[in-house]
Amino acid sequence: MLAQGYARTYRANAVLTASPGQLVLMLYDGALKALAIALDAFARPEADVQRIETINTQLQKAQAIIRELQGGLNFEAGGEIAQTMNRLYEFHLRRLFEANIRKQPEPVREVEKLVRDLRDAWAEMLSKRDSQNGSERLHSVA
Repeated sequence: MLAQGYARTYRANAVLTASPGQLVLMLYDGALKALAIALDAFARPEADVQRIETINTQLQKAQAIIRELQGGLNFEAGGEIAQTMNRLYEFHLRRLFEANIRKQPEPVREVEKLVRDLRDAWAEMLSKRDSQNGSERLHSVA
């Protein structure tokens, strides 16, 4: 129980001290974690009473994170890239909604791959920059 408290405190401090670029990376990681848990639940036997609830909860969590990423888009500074990202996030949200309604894992796998690609590209961009100036132009996370 005490270890959980330390872990929670560590995560809270990590968020409070993260740069805006790192916060976007954390959001991508959170979405990927929720999608992975949902996919694990899809693999459970249908007799498992918690299966549907877990799928629903985790897909809604992933959707909330994607909406947060979408809400943080800076259309003024990001221009056409921000518009493209907005459309991509809309696609993610639509596919996750379909997966949740139909209880099908294929759309979740599709979104997971796309989010992982975005996360990896974002992480690479952050690692290549000495300063965070350019990484915060697309998303304006506060």
